[in-house]
Amino acid sequence: MISSITAEGLPLISYAPYILNEGKLYIYISRISDHYASIQQSECIQAMLIADEVHSPNLFARERLRFVCRPRLVEEHTHEVVFQQFEEKFKKAMIDLLRGLDFSLFELTPLEGRYVVGFGKAFDVNLLENTISHVVIDKK
Repeated sequence: MISSITAEGLPLISYAPYILNEGKLYIYISRISDHYASIQQSECIQAMLIADEVHSPNLFARERLRFVCRPRLVEEHTHEVVFQQFEEKFKKAMIDLLRGLDFSLFELTPLEGRYVVGFGKAFDVNLLENTISHVVIDKK
């Protein structure tokens, strides 16, 4: 899932298939999609990876990882390794079809976020400082 802010200042949540390469997320999206413009104009967006409901014993405590990311539109021809990964994950025929359409490649650099494993098992993650800290709520 991807969360961004529109040019009008409204929140926008969307979804895009992704691959992970060298610590960065890559999404390949259509230029006519709602989230294209908001991602392109944003300095930061949020991305969330979440466990499938089918594999989650408790849906209130689904395993998930959310990151603030810096998006960057990148040239396709400079990222052939990324496209090879897309082809492996989503089938070559599908990626070949999309490459002939109005799709563009975004690189999302994760900065900081939160990893939730379950109840009482949340961790703040800061990749810039290379730190992970357990989240504790004071219940006074």
